[in-house]
Amino acid sequence: MIYLRLFWEFFKTGLFAIGGGMATVPFLSDIGARTGWFDQGMLADMIAVSESTPGPMGINMATYVGYTVGSRQGGLPGGILGGVIATLGEVTPSIIVILIVAAFLQAFRKNKYVDSAFYGIRPASTALISAAGISVLLICMVDTAAYAATGSLLSLLNWKGLVLFAVVWVLTNLVKQTKDLHPILFIAASAVAGIVFQF
Repeated sequence: MIYLRLFWEFFKTGLFAIGGGMATVPFLSDIGARTGWFDQGMLADMIAVSESTPGPMGINMATYVGYTVGSRQGGLPGGILGGVIATLGEVTPSIIVILIVAAFLQAFRKNKYVDSAFYGIRPASTALISAAGISVLLICMVDTAAYAATGSLLSLLNWKGLVLFAVVWVLTNLVKQTKDLHPILFIAASAVAGIVFQF
């Protein structure tokens, strides 16, 4: 019965906690108060662990609670089962809603007006993504504060940023040995370069 209750409590949380991981906290506080599975101190610990681990916070917290509660029932196997069941409870409402939306979308997709609307959205979304990319590029490559202080056109460009961009571009496009490496390696190396050279 404990596993069924885990599923039900997290099903309700997944169904009604709209707005991201932090929206699950009041629901979890209520679950802890009603079930006695955890207190407010443990909830604070769960938030810290869930925020510092990869993945959505709400799902991380469901897994954490399910594992903890299941472990009390049946040791390690019970903990794993509890974590899986609580996580399934958390994500099931989202899956159901997505399937319903997808079913309606497929029906409307054959409508010529809906089809035209989706076709019209493509250039707008491309423009928005391009504008965001240009904004990031300007923030990283242009130093208006240095230009305002010196008045020199040479100080307008962020030379460290340009050099880093050039190095990463060459390594990801021209150097055969490095161009197939995973992007996370380049992101991590760029972060280290930013710390070392004080970007």
